[in-house]
Amino acid sequence: MPSIKEIGEENKKSKPSLTFQRDRDREKVRGIFKYYEVPGGTVSFSFKEYKGDDVERYDFVDGSIYNVPLGIAKHLNKRGWYPVHQYIKTEEGGTAMRIGEKVRRFGFQSLEFIDVEGLTPEPDIVTVEKEIIK
Repeated sequence: MPSIKEIGEENKKSKPSLTFQRDRDREKVRGIFKYYEVPGGTVSFSFKEYKGDDVERYDFVDGSIYNVPLGIAKHLNKRGWYPVHQYIKTEEGGTAMRIGEKVRRFGFQSLEFIDVEGLTPEPDIVTVEKEIIK
């Protein structure tokens, strides 16, 4: 009969291997870079995701097709926006702050038929509220 400790160890959720995720994020994907904020413009940035990786520089031109690592495609889609905050009056007469909308700056549209979490752009509808008590 297994001990209590052994049963608990069997039920632990295993975290995905960091090396597996790093290898997956290095796989190349093909897609179009979209610069919504400045059509026809360029975006340049440096990127390093994992410890031990080198810092790499990326330059993108709106509407161009690129073969980039999957991690870069995810980065462009997840972090290519900024929030627009709004203040609203609460029923109690106080003030609350919320994110009214996300303004999309840039993104990466895949030209491959793959189902990868984080590669499709996130929806623009987000509501986050925080009450400010005075």
